[in-house]
Amino acid sequence: MPQSEGGYVSLPAVNGNGTAIYQSTTEPTAPPSVFESVKRAIGQAIKSSPGSDGSEELLRSERQPVIVGGASTMPVDPMDDIELRSVQLQFPNARGSILEACEQRRVPTDKGDVHVAIQGDTAKPAIVTYHDLGLNYATSFAGFFNFPVMRGLLENFCVYHVTAPGQEEGAPTLPEDYTYPSMDELAAQLLFVLSHFGLKSVIGFGVGAGANILARFAHAHPDKVGALCLINCVSTQSGWIEWGYQSFNARFLRTKGMTQGVIDYLMWHHFGRNPEERNHDLVQMYKQHFERGVNPTNLAMLINAYIHRNDLHLARTPPGTPGTEAAATTLKMPVINITGSLSPHVDDTVTFNGRLDPTNSSWMKISDCSLVLEEQPAKLAEAFRLFLQGEGYATPLSTPASSPCGTKYHTYSSIFFANFREQQQQAMEERERERERERDRQRQLSLRVGNRLRETAINCTGGGQGDNNNAEDQELDEELDLENGNGSGNGNRAYVTTDTSGTLYYGTQSNKIRITENPLPEPVSS
Repeated sequence: MPQSEGGYVSLPAVNGNGTAIYQSTTEPTAPPSVFESVKRAIGQAIKSSPGSDGSEELLRSERQPVIVGGASTMPVDPMDDIELRSVQLQFPNARGSILEACEQRRVPTDKGDVHVAIQGDTAKPAIVTYHDLGLNYATSFAGFFNFPVMRGLLENFCVYHVTAPGQEEGAPTLPEDYTYPSMDELAAQLLFVLSHFGLKSVIGFGVGAGANILARFAHAHPDKVGALCLINCVSTQSGWIEWGYQSFNARFLRTKGMTQGVIDYLMWHHFGRNPEERNHDLVQMYKQHFERGVNPTNLAMLINAYIHRNDLHLARTPPGTPGTEAAATTLKMPVINITGSLSPHVDDTVTFNGRLDPTNSSWMKISDCSLVLEEQPAKLAEAFRLFLQGEGYATPLSTPASSPCGTKYHTYSSIFFANFREQQQQAMEERERERERERDRQRQLSLRVGNRLRETAINCTGGGQGDNNNAEDQELDEELDLENGNGSGNGNRAYVTTDTSGTLYYGTQSNKIRITENPLPEPVSS
């Protein structure tokens, strides 16, 4: 609708046959610039010239958009609308697409059923995700896993989105006598999920409370987790301020529902301070979700379990070190610990990083964001892709459109080292083939020597050595001469003889070796 006092005006654009193509918006500006005034003056001159029939007809065929501002009417250059026709969204980040692409399952556990959404081919390596407070798998991971880089990554992985009990979209209110699982029990439920789908090892991907649950599961079952990507993970128990705020929130959610105070605290928990200054539309979308898409009673139970969490009992020092807890150990699998520079949980991630082994963990702070999955998905996707690639998983190369730096991470140095490794591999294979050929030659020579010795022994036993005049015997004799250090092949030639008792001897006249069943022949004197 046109507005008389500034604002945006919706203008229908048409093609040649008069049908509408799209709706564009034009923003009215202050007094027109000199360039715009000159363009309009030239257009008026062309229209008023007598010999401009073709130009006048062309100008008549275009509908001139008009902005109404006060009592004046001002034509607008139609080029503003024409340039927008080439703009189209190639990879729309539609949040509803993940709901259609996932297979919904209900997994029975000892604390009730757990909702699991499967995205991808179940024959591929598994990634298990866990959401934060006030969210579910769709609202927490839909935009991120629908990002172009993650779309390519999902071709090599299968994602299992786990939702806490009662937190899925449209979940019914849990009964009053239902005892909500604690944080340790929520982590233990993942064992039922892995057993239900037959998963031996998974890659954990958690945010906030979900990161704490995955860290607990990895600490209790290190053989079940191959790697961890944790965002805004808290490894300590709740402080007095957090416990007080969240206790009031849980009470209000049970009695009054989703109040404005609860919404404000949840927005601070996810976005930090002043989120409207960074992304107003994203903030409004999350506020609407908290108001309409969350069951207040079920969320109060999850918040109550989260504020009553215990410490993870992680320690970087080896167990048994003086001054540390006896049961305190660190995570054994590779961990990437991520947070946003504007997140209220930066200090918690620093504390968590101090408890991890520095040889297999890394801490990453992404600038200009708090909710990393929504505000900086390109940087997070690239970091997660490189993390998986460093752990030996097959990941596609980033493209210029998806890379946060606008270039491929396939640089000259990587190409050089790839060629160098290929040349080294080819040289090693060639040396191995040469050694194999040498072994074959030695094996054939040993076989021929053994056969010749047996034939000579038979001939000697039969009473003569007169049938050794063929070319093969001469060649073998020369080889035997060379092995005995006789280059000429005359005089001191090695041969096989027998005595009156039938014992075989091999060697020359001056050096004989008795051939017996003993694997080490016995030298005898002449």
